Amino acid sequence: MAGKIKVLVVDDSALVRQTLSQIISSDPLLEVMGTAADPYFAARKIAEEVPDVITLDVEMPRMDGLTFLRKIMSQHPIPVIVISSLTDKATEMGIRALEYGAVDIITKPQLNTKKFIEESQIRICDAIRAAAGSKITRRKMVDIPAVEPKLSADAVIPMTKTPVGSLTTTDKVIAVGASTGGTEAIADFLKSMPLDCPGIVIVQHMPEKFTTSFANRLNDICKISVKEAQNGDSVLRGQALIAPGNFHMMLKRSGAKYYVEVIEGPLVNRHRPSVDVLFRSTAKYAGANSLGVIMTGMGDDGAKGLLEMKDAGAFTIAQDEKSCVVFGMPREAIKLGAAHQILPLDEIGPYVIKKMRV
Repeated sequence: MAGKIKVLVVDDSALVRQTLSQIISSDPLLEVMGTAADPYFAARKIAEEVPDVITLDVEMPRMDGLTFLRKIMSQHPIPVIVISSLTDKATEMGIRALEYGAVDIITKPQLNTKKFIEESQIRICDAIRAAAGSKITRRKMVDIPAVEPKLSADAVIPMTKTPVGSLTTTDKVIAVGASTGGTEAIADFLKSMPLDCPGIVIVQHMPEKFTTSFANRLNDICKISVKEAQNGDSVLRGQALIAPGNFHMMLKRSGAKYYVEVIEGPLVNRHRPSVDVLFRSTAKYAGANSLGVIMTGMGDDGAKGLLEMKDAGAFTIAQDEKSCVVFGMPREAIKLGAAHQILPLDEIGPYVIKKMRV
């Protein structure tokens, strides 16, 4: 994609439009081509110039964001990032927006703390760059230089070379990590899991509260039980635990039983929760009794962690390029030699079931 990524900001709040415009304009690769107070104004802007990415609020007057999103996807698909508040209604609408074709969903920036603004800037700009390179645009991926500083999993959990007593239990664990496009990928994967599957732990890059709605929606459509993880939850057969937004999730073990620890902490690879944190803890406490899957998403979160799992004796899988919305995280894992197998999305679930029953 030549030149800057052109972004249209759609939100009924003038303050939010101004804040988002400042955040987006701070990135030298991004350009705000316009703002709109509602979908009708946005449609006029699009008629004049088609943006590369749209940021969209879901709760707006005259026409809600979901209706506008469905019109876009049916008439002129453009990558859309939902930027929403944390109300119960907005959270539910945000999850539906992902089902209607939105590329990602992030929390509206709040002007209460310097740390929140800084983290919002990282998350929003990363999401826009990922959306611009997603397959919905039918354009090539944008090669984006890494933004420093970027903390590794060392900031949350120390590296260990040897798994912690992985041979004292035969219980299996499946660890999954995904980002952009991952909500649908994870849904497809979990729908293929049988009731007696090993316990599953998942990190999907998503804001707080939205992970609650995401887990509840998955629980409704899957045979297995799916819930947002709470600190101390046991990892059980026939159940998947989703890391809560804005918290890291680590696998731990007590005797022969696995459980999760949910903690605060710094952004790791510019994310919280981080896939690397989950994968490193899985390598440390489950080792050869685990299987790791890295799915669609921008950046490299999870790539090093998947390699650590592989080095600890785990079997590892990366989603292939053709079935990814954004071939970033799996690509980086493959480049590191972290994946035993590279599979299309529809083959990952059946392969995992077969592999874990061997």
